[in-house]
Amino acid sequence: MGPRMSTGGGGLSGIIILVVLFFALRACGIDPMQILAGGDGGPVSGGGQVSEGGAPANDEMTQFVSTVLAETEDTWNGIFQAEGLKYQEPKLVLFSGQVRSACGFASSASGPFYCPGDQKVYLDTAFFGQLAKQFGAAGDFAQAYVIAHEVGHHVQNLTGILPKFNQMRQQMSEADANQMSMRVELQADCFAGVWGHYTDQKGLLEQGDIEEALNAAQQIGDDTLQKRMQGYVVPESFNHGTSQQRQRWFAAGFKSGKLSECDTFNNPI
Repeated sequence: MGPRMSTGGGGLSGIIILVVLFFALRACGIDPMQILAGGDGGPVSGGGQVSEGGAPANDEMTQFVSTVLAETEDTWNGIFQAEGLKYQEPKLVLFSGQVRSACGFASSASGPFYCPGDQKVYLDTAFFGQLAKQFGAAGDFAQAYVIAHEVGHHVQNLTGILPKFNQMRQQMSEADANQMSMRVELQADCFAGVWGHYTDQKGLLEQGDIEEALNAAQQIGDDTLQKRMQGYVVPESFNHGTSQQRQRWFAAGFKSGKLSECDTFNNPI
């Protein structure tokens, strides 16, 4: 475990309070975004352990994802400890083709994902190659960003954000659920940036690493993906965020290192 890390004010407890307030307003039939529009701002066990869920042996990839996962654990252990909390470390499962999780069956077409039911991150062994060749997002830190984003969902799960979202989603229209999903995803991007901030403070980043992460965020934005796949965009179907939004929220976490800068629920996105 690394040194205790200050979140610079407005840490885990603060952001949880803000998110609870957001969902409480929704439950009372009040649209928090209407309130915001009237304001000034405008509208895997831990230790980096990786299991191979039917994936062919790939020692190099296993070592890489284990190293990244261990670094995320070091960061989040420190942040949770600073709040007087214990971080429950996730597992990361490498698979090939398809995999069964507590969230059901998934194929490589699903991309990397986090399952709150078993607190595991799932990553297809072919994804990093696809990220580089198909999406134009090469580089080891682009890959690390993807892992850190999924770990960000684990943090959301531990703090109650993800369970609350999944509960509320059942009562939402598809459009509202997509909007809420974007806020969840963009917060995970910001959490990935917070991890990047502390990793940089340790002197572990190299020149060009942040550019790799920002390029990856751009290449997997909803608008960029839709343009690439179908030649046009359908904004109301966005559920992860545009390229610009994903870059901006990652950068917010990276520049500040503060969880208070990751409140996507009570700020315009």
